[in-house]
Formats: sequence, structure tokens, C-alpha cells
Amino acid sequence: MSVWPILADDELPARSAAVVADIRATRNTDFINNFWRVLANDPKLLERTWSSLREVMGPGSIDPLTKEMLYVAVSIVNGCEYCIRSHTAAARAKGMSEEQLGELLAIVGMASETNRLATGLQVPVDPQFLPEAKD
Repeated sequence: MSVWPILADDELPARSAAVVADIRATRNTDFINNFWRVLANDPKLLERTWSSLREVMGPGSIDPLTKEMLYVAVSIVNGCEYCIRSHTAAARAKGMSEEQLGELLAIVGMASETNRLATGLQVPVDPQFLPEAKD
């Protein structure tokens, strides 16, 4: 159960309704997921979050599928079931195969393991990996 209610369209504050309309137009869909409907309880939070997400996940030098896969990976590490499920669905819609999902999960698992080993063993960073290293 959410801390805040999941607002139906007829319950949205005016500022939130405007953001929801923009989400629909941007995504070319009538579906508004529970994440946005919960954030709609706080119009300023909804506006800020949607604006940031549009910018970060919008066109750039990283292709849309890779962005979704990165979002899935970070969501796994952070333990956010909602984001794992919603961004896995988005990645699949953008063409992610089951083989790619399997590789992604293997990378997340391997990175988690080696991160913990390096941290636990207090392995010093090689000088050539530091920003001040010369090429």
C-alpha cells in the first residue's frame, strides 16, 4: 500500500493534471502508471520528477534501449521492485531480448560481487585508473 493514494484522473490537482496530460502526449499513450499517480499528490514533486526524467531518458548520445537497461540495472542494485518491473517492461518494448536481459542480470550480479570483493579487501585503485592519469 502506498503512503499517498493512487489518484484517479478526476482526483488530480490542476497542476498534476497538466503534467499527466504531458506524460500522455509525450509517451503517446492513455496509460498513466501508479508511480505518476502517487506523485500527483504533490504537484511540485510530480513536475520536477517528470521534467528530470524527460531530460535524462530523452534523446541523447545513449540509445533508448541502453538507457532503459541501465535503469533496470540501477533499480536492481537499489532493490526497487517497481522500477525493475516498469523499466524491464519499457526495455522489452524497446526491443530487449530475453538473452539481453540474462546478460544484464549476469553483469549486475558480477559487478555486485566484484564491488564487494574490492571494497572488503580494500584494493587500492591503480594510478592509471585515476582521473589525473595521463593517456
